[in-house]
Amino acid sequence: MVSNFIDRNFIKHKEYCENEEYKGWDPYDGLNSKVFQALPFKKYDIARLAWIQGFKRSPINLRKVLMVPKEYNAKGIALFLNGYCNLYHAAKNGNTSYGRPVELLDNIRSLGELLISLKTEGYSGAAWGYNFDWQARRLFLFKKNTPTVVATSFAVDALIKAYEITKDREFLNTALSAADFVMNDLNRTEKENGFLFSYSPLNGNNTVYNASLLGSKILAICYHYTKNEKYYEAAKASVQACVDQQRVDGSWLYGELKVQNWIDSFHTGYNLDALSYFQKYTGDYTYQDNIKRGFDYYINNFFLADGTPKYYHDKVYPIDIHCPGQLPVTLSSLNKFNEHKELTDKVMQWTFDNMQDEKGFFYYQMKKGLSSKIPYMRWSQAFMFYGISHYIKENSKNA
Repeated sequence: MVSNFIDRNFIKHKEYCENEEYKGWDPYDGLNSKVFQALPFKKYDIARLAWIQGFKRSPINLRKVLMVPKEYNAKGIALFLNGYCNLYHAAKNGNTSYGRPVELLDNIRSLGELLISLKTEGYSGAAWGYNFDWQARRLFLFKKNTPTVVATSFAVDALIKAYEITKDREFLNTALSAADFVMNDLNRTEKENGFLFSYSPLNGNNTVYNASLLGSKILAICYHYTKNEKYYEAAKASVQACVDQQRVDGSWLYGELKVQNWIDSFHTGYNLDALSYFQKYTGDYTYQDNIKRGFDYYINNFFLADGTPKYYHDKVYPIDIHCPGQLPVTLSSLNKFNEHKELTDKVMQWTFDNMQDEKGFFYYQMKKGLSSKIPYMRWSQAFMFYGISHYIKENSKNA
């Protein structure tokens, strides 16, 4: 059975991540290089951008020789925490291949506490960013730990799931405080109907649809627990602005700028997840047709018949590890896992066969030419841990 094959190979992946203690490198962590920080070029945006892109695009890992340390990444820890919550539910359903519930509970508590310790201070509510400086083209510099709505949304989701298992009020209260970050610290771009939340509190990153929808996701979750109508109203305004930009065929561009006019697999999955969370946590089913059209586009355009996951709607390569990792997450969120299990089995089988190293970690991207097989912790290991855990949880329901 495919699920047994995945179980066996996921154990290697889980052991790799645990042995690394969830610390690692990232595609965008080039500016953490102690060598670069000692150079005068660090003052110039074009130099920072070139340095980051060089690290990201190189199939050879330059990080050891240029002194980039392995570190915790808040989003990565949130993904692992979410994954252990899924494994806990699978264990409660009888699949104890990855630990008994009491053992997994220890992982959940320790990762939850670690995630809270990684939040960025100085904002209206709990918020999380990345552990490296990041030059966004030549537009602006994200300083280390600048909070983003993307990282924060994954942290909130994970802490809420951890709270539901542990009943630890610190997990709940920290997650709920993130609503203040979304409401007070993110910028808003007004649209004909509603507005878009910005990616971060910085100016100039206000046009990304999945970021705005993830802001709505946070507010919807917080509304469920607080019944604060302002959260619901703001979440709905952001959702409306984003669904207004959904195209007739059900797809979304990544964002509004010309340099953001692409359609890709996993960001489409983010959009669908956020809309499903909005429905689930607010009880507002206004956008059911948008979800249906978006999902039909997603499932029909990003996966080949043999299980190959595509990055873009109109071409296969590069195949990014996020593309297969997102599939079981979206199917679980939309309650469509059983309906598309045959495809999911093929995609998971293809991914393990083509993108998992014998040491247990997953590769970053597959290209037609030389591929990047660097073991990035947040981007590859944490995201696949998160994705496969959804697959395991859903399978355990049918055991």
